Amino acid sequence: MAVGNPWVRVGKVPFGRGVFARQDIPAGTTLGVVTGKILDDPDYASSYCIDLGDPLSLEPHAPFRYLNHCCVPNSHLHTVDAEYEDGTPAPPEVHVEALLDISKGEELTIDYQWAASGAIKCLCGSSGCRGWVVAKEELDDLLKSQAVEIPKPRKSKRNSAVVQP
Repeated sequence: MAVGNPWVRVGKVPFGRGVFARQDIPAGTTLGVVTGKILDDPDYASSYCIDLGDPLSLEPHAPFRYLNHCCVPNSHLHTVDAEYEDGTPAPPEVHVEALLDISKGEELTIDYQWAASGAIKCLCGSSGCRGWVVAKEELDDLLKSQAVEIPKPRKSKRNSAVVQP
């Protein structure tokens, strides 16, 4: 659970867990730092890992482990340079920031922006759904390589990796 975080809580969604606003959140609000285990392995992958740049990955802890994808997200991840206490460079911190005003009880979502090689069909149901969990700039290449049409959006969402450069 989101013990100690005044902005968010973890709750149930039809396909697992999600992150929800505890209160109204204004756009531009930093909701917290994504904590977790930093792994120094370029081949590491999981359903939740965040790429920190080769060879580092972050395996996040709750609550932000449960951020779900949406093609039209209300939040995003961004990195902030960090240092150890002795002043030497540390792996970057990953922060969650509200892109839009978010109402109390609303689920927080991010755009995973996966590479086309790892894309899966999207079920976010948003009006701007791309049909695939893939970076916008790779969608055309994915569609050409797969010779597929964009599926119609559905009402449910998919719980997958939280990965954004």
